[in-house]
Amino acid sequence: MGTEERETMADDAGTEDTGGKSGPRALSRIRPDRTGLLIGAALLAACGGLVLYGVLDTTDKPEKPLVPTAAVTYEVTGEGTADIAYQGRSEAGTATVDRAVALPWRKTVQVPLGKSPLVSITLGEKGGQASCSLAVRGKHVQTASAYGRFGRATCQSELASATRDQPGAAG
Repeated sequence: MGTEERETMADDAGTEDTGGKSGPRALSRIRPDRTGLLIGAALLAACGGLVLYGVLDTTDKPEKPLVPTAAVTYEVTGEGTADIAYQGRSEAGTATVDRAVALPWRKTVQVPLGKSPLVSITLGEKGGQASCSLAVRGKHVQTASAYGRFGRATCQSELASATRDQPGAAG
């Protein structure tokens, strides 16, 4: 075989005739560089593992309140219906409003310390009589009554700030 025939056969076989010497060029033609593919596969496996860990880690962890709270019980007595607005867990100080609630009604919520627990009632067009009451940590604080068409009443209290109400704090 001549030199030209050997080079042609080597090219057809995917190798190069290097005169019996093996060098980087000869090895690269024999075995393609797969480093990028291996790194990509490793990163994909790591991401998949993290996703599975997040999905499979379903242990229930109790949520800690972001700010200290106090148990507040709101109660509205009477007959008929009323719109009731009350301060609940909202740290922003926004009220929850329940419309046309059948009386009597009672709800205990956690109110952040430093916020004012509040329950407000508004009677409807038919009027009537209803009373609201407010208890903080089981201790009665205030009562108010509403009468007549669109009658209104509000019960409100003050909760100590978080620093005054914590154990060991002056207050």
